Amino acid sequence: MSTQALLYTEMVTTGAILHGKGDYLAYNQEEHPLALQLGGSNPSDLALCAKQAAERGYDEINLNVGCPSDRVQNGRFGACLMAEPQLVAECVDAMKQVVDIPVTVKTRIGIDEQDSYQFLTDFIDTVQAAGCREFTIHARKAWLQGLSPKENREIPPLDYERAYQLKRDYPHLNLSVNGGIKTLAEAKKHLSHLDGVMVGREAYQNPYLLAEVDQQLYYMDIPVISRDAVIEKLLPYIEKHLQQGGRLNHITRHIIGLYQGLPGSRAWRRHLSENAHKAGAGVEVVTAARQLISK
Repeated sequence: MSTQALLYTEMVTTGAILHGKGDYLAYNQEEHPLALQLGGSNPSDLALCAKQAAERGYDEINLNVGCPSDRVQNGRFGACLMAEPQLVAECVDAMKQVVDIPVTVKTRIGIDEQDSYQFLTDFIDTVQAAGCREFTIHARKAWLQGLSPKENREIPPLDYERAYQLKRDYPHLNLSVNGGIKTLAEAKKHLSHLDGVMVGREAYQNPYLLAEVDQQLYYMDIPVISRDAVIEKLLPYIEKHLQQGGRLNHITRHIIGLYQGLPGSRAWRRHLSENAHKAGAGVEVVTAARQLISK
């Protein structure tokens, strides 16, 4: 749907890449431009993973300093690393030593009671000194104790102004904002203050949001792709995935919301949900579901 939007992987831990069974760096060429989001706190392990990712053709390495889950805390990475800016700086430096692609950091605006603007700027100062020039700011603080990861995405209040203030104070840095952004109109508003916008859950729940990114945000003079055309382009991708041993629902779960708001969208979702997980399910399930959308 967009040739310009930068796609981030889910967070992949260094342990999974270095010691896990399976290829955690695999991706499809259609996904470019693509950033690998790494979870970890051991500089040498992160450097090894970053080097492998660069060799595999990733366009960016992004260190996650925002995830608040218990599992992440136990592994000493994610949002708890905000309390260890020097370690984050060492991690960034180690990765930058071995790759030529950008090494970026995604962070919160604070953790627990450490949520002052000074705490945030101290973190930025330390990490930028290691050569990091790009930060994505999730404009919520994280409660490491007392809230679940889901609650941490919703309960702490959004503070976009703090992200705007960072850009005013650090005009030389490339700063993007994340958190609660649901429309391209909202994205445009943020882009009048910042360099970029990251969209998470809304892109999952309403993926057709991405269909006008190239026109609205990158000012490209190209036609807006229709939902049906999206499916047509996706069918060969699905066939390839199935031929490689994948299952149909690996892909269809990401397009459940494609026809959101249109007559027949409920029937589309139901047909995919009831049939895509079945053994042997193929593209015919998707084409049949598309027939349920009112034209």
